[in-house]
Amino acid sequence: MNEQIPHPMTPQDCLVAIMVAISASDENIRTAELVKIQAAVNMLPVFADYDIDRMERVSQTVFDLFEQEEGLDALFGLIRDNLPERLNETAYALACDVAAADGKLAETELRLLEEIRYELNIDRLHAAAIERGARARHVV
Repeated sequence: MNEQIPHPMTPQDCLVAIMVAISASDENIRTAELVKIQAAVNMLPVFADYDIDRMERVSQTVFDLFEQEEGLDALFGLIRDNLPERLNETAYALACDVAAADGKLAETELRLLEEIRYELNIDRLHAAAIERGARARHVV
């Protein structure tokens, strides 16, 4: 990683990192997923003051971490350190929306969603409601 994000990552950086991670988890970043990430950053109030130029650096950090053996653990460490607990469900909802954006969920995406649920301590009932909402929004 030659160009690291100035530490600490902002909460918004963490949200972007989670969306990029779920998109990249199946090693095939689809246009629908990129459009979903861009729309979230452009439209959601949590990103109102976000410097959109940081997206590329955050994305590169995720890609660099995914190339390392313990990269996912390192990513979750950064997120745990920098994402306020009040945004945990937001992060999970964004991950679900990106995963569902292309109309199909790969096994790797499902496993990463499970890991995100665990790492962010998302209550199972809340997770089910978030997942159901994402499914409803992306039905074909």
